Amino acid sequence: MAHRVAEALESQGHLLVQAGTGTGKSFGYLVPVLQWAATSGKRAIISTATLALQRQIMLNDAPRVKDVIHKELGTHVEVALLKGWHNYVCLRKATGGYPEEGTLLSRAEGEVGATATGEEVMRAREWAMSTDTGDRDDLVPGVSDRAWAQVSVPKRECIGDKCPVRQSCFPYLAREKADDAQVIVTNHAMLGVAATGFPVLPEAHAYIVDEAHDLADRVTSQLTRMLSKYEIAAVARLMRRSGLDDAGLDDCTDELSELLAELPEGRLTELSQELLDVIARIAGRLQVAGEDIAGLSNLNEEQATAKYILRSRVSELHDLCSDLLGDAVGNDQLVVWKAEYGDGTSALYIAPLDVAHSLADNLFEDQPTILTSATLKIGGSFDAMASRAGLSFPSQGPWEGVDVGSPFTPEKQGVLYIAAHMPIPGKEGYGDEQLQEITELILASDGGALGLFTSRAAAVRAAEYVRERVDLPIFVQGEDQLSTLVASFAGDERACLFGTLSLWQGVDVPGRTCRLVIIDRIPFPRPNDPLTQARTEAVEQAGGSGFMSITATQAALLLAQGAGRLLRRSSDRGVVAVLDPRLKTKRYAGFLLASMPRMWPTVDPMIVREVLQRLAKKD
Repeated sequence: MAHRVAEALESQGHLLVQAGTGTGKSFGYLVPVLQWAATSGKRAIISTATLALQRQIMLNDAPRVKDVIHKELGTHVEVALLKGWHNYVCLRKATGGYPEEGTLLSRAEGEVGATATGEEVMRAREWAMSTDTGDRDDLVPGVSDRAWAQVSVPKRECIGDKCPVRQSCFPYLAREKADDAQVIVTNHAMLGVAATGFPVLPEAHAYIVDEAHDLADRVTSQLTRMLSKYEIAAVARLMRRSGLDDAGLDDCTDELSELLAELPEGRLTELSQELLDVIARIAGRLQVAGEDIAGLSNLNEEQATAKYILRSRVSELHDLCSDLLGDAVGNDQLVVWKAEYGDGTSALYIAPLDVAHSLADNLFEDQPTILTSATLKIGGSFDAMASRAGLSFPSQGPWEGVDVGSPFTPEKQGVLYIAAHMPIPGKEGYGDEQLQEITELILASDGGALGLFTSRAAAVRAAEYVRERVDLPIFVQGEDQLSTLVASFAGDERACLFGTLSLWQGVDVPGRTCRLVIIDRIPFPRPNDPLTQARTEAVEQAGGSGFMSITATQAALLLAQGAGRLLRRSSDRGVVAVLDPRLKTKRYAGFLLASMPRMWPTVDPMIVREVLQRLAKKD
C-alpha cells in the first residue's frame, strides 16, 4: 500500500486502496505522505470520518512516522489538526460577549429551576477558561449541541480581527498552525464545506481520504440546509433586540408554518405556487432586513457583533430562499423534502442530489487523491466508490483501484450464518421467530453479542425480549452515551450491546467480548428517504438500475461495515449471523455477499449453535 500511495503522489494520480482491518492502513499512507511532504515541500490534507481515527493519527501514528522521517531524512514535517470553526470554544461568547438567544437556562448549577442544559452550559464555560486547545472533543464528559451552541460560533458569525480576544482565539490559532503545516488532518465535513468553494482549508497539493466509504454521505449531510419558522423568528427577534423593525419577518413565520402543515411529509418533487410565493415574500423581507442591518451603528463592540451576526444569518437565509426559488430544484440538482417534529412543527430541507461534481471540480481535479477504507469494493468493484467521489468524470483522468488484502483469514476465523429458514422481515419488522433466534444464539454464545438493528424500535424490542429470557447484561443504545455503552460492553465478556446505525461503523471491540455479531435484516435504505428516491430516479432516467446502483449498493456497504465489527485482530474468532433469508434466496444476494468478508458460510442453525458453544467455553 505504501508503495502504491507513493507512486500516486509522484504521478499525481487517483488511487483507491481497499485495506482490510488489521492492515495498518494509516501507516500505509502516512509514511509515503510525510516523506513526499518532506522532500517536495508540498502540503497534503488527510481527512477522516471519525474522531477515534483522528486521535489515533495525531496522538500515535503521525508522531511515530515524523520521528522516523526526521531520523532518516533530517527533515521535520509539521502535522496539524484542523476542525470546523464551531468545534472550538469561542472565548468571547463563553464570557458573555455575544448576544444570547432565547431563554438561557439557569446561570448556575444548583440554582432554583436549574436545568440539565443550564448546568452543561456552566460546565462548558468553566472549562473554556482552563482548556489549552478549546477543542470540544477534549471536554469530557461532553455536552449537548444546544449547550455547546452557547460557547461556540460558526465561522460566518466570527467577527474576526475586530474581536478583542483574537490573539487567544482557539479556532484562529488552529488555522494559523494549519497554515504553517505540511500535513493537515481534518474531517469529511470540512471537505464538504471546502467543496463549495468556501476557504475553510489551506491550499493543498494532495488529498488522502481515510474512511472514504463514508465521504459522500458526510459531505451531503454537511451541505444539507433547513428552512423553518424558528430560523426566521430568531432573526426577527435579534433585529428587534438591536433596535430595528423586524421587516415583517415574524408575519412570514405563520404563513410558512401553515403551508408546511398542509404538505405531506417526505420528498417534494415540485413546490406549489402558494409555497413559492411565501418563500419569495420571505426573500423580499430578508432583502429589506439586510438593508436595515447595513444602517446599524458600529460605535461599540456589542453593536458591531450584533450587526455582523445579523448580516450573516440574513445572507444565509436569503441564499437558501434563492436556491428554493431557482432552477436547481426543478432540474433535480437539489432535493427538497418536508420533515415533521414531535412538537407539531415542520421544516423544509434542501440537499444536493450529488456531491461528486463539487468534490471533483473544487478539490480533487489536478491533485493526487487517495481514497482508502476497509470497504471500497462494492459487489466486487471499485466503480461505485470512485463515482461517488467524482473520480469517474473524464476531467479527473484515469484512476486505479487496488485491494491490498488483510492479515486476517476470515474463512478460518469467522462463520457467516444466514438464517435461511426465517420468514422475510416485513414492513412492520419481524415476528417472534427472529426474536427467539436472537435469544438462542446469545444463549449458545453465553453473551458477547453485538446486535446491529436497522431501527431503534427493533433494537429496543429485541433487548426487552432477550432481557426477560437470559441472565446477561444487555446494553441498549440510547440508554447512556454511546462511548459509555461501548466501554461497558468491552469490559464484560458476557455482556451484549444492541443498537442502530451508529454501531455498524467505527466500533472497535477486539477479543472474545465481541464473538457474535447479529444483523437483524439487510440494511436497505428506507424507500421513502428523499435522497434515495431522487438518486434512484436519476439513475433510472439515465438507463441504469436504480435498485442496484443506489439501494443495493448502500445495503452492501453497511453489511460489509457491520460484518467487519467481528474480526478486529488476527486472534479473533466468531460468528456473523444475518437473520434475513433474502441474503440467500434473492438474485441480488451474490452482489451483497461479494462485499462482505469471505467467512465460512452456513445456513444450518445447529452447526452455528455448536460453534458458538465452543467459543463460549474457550479459555
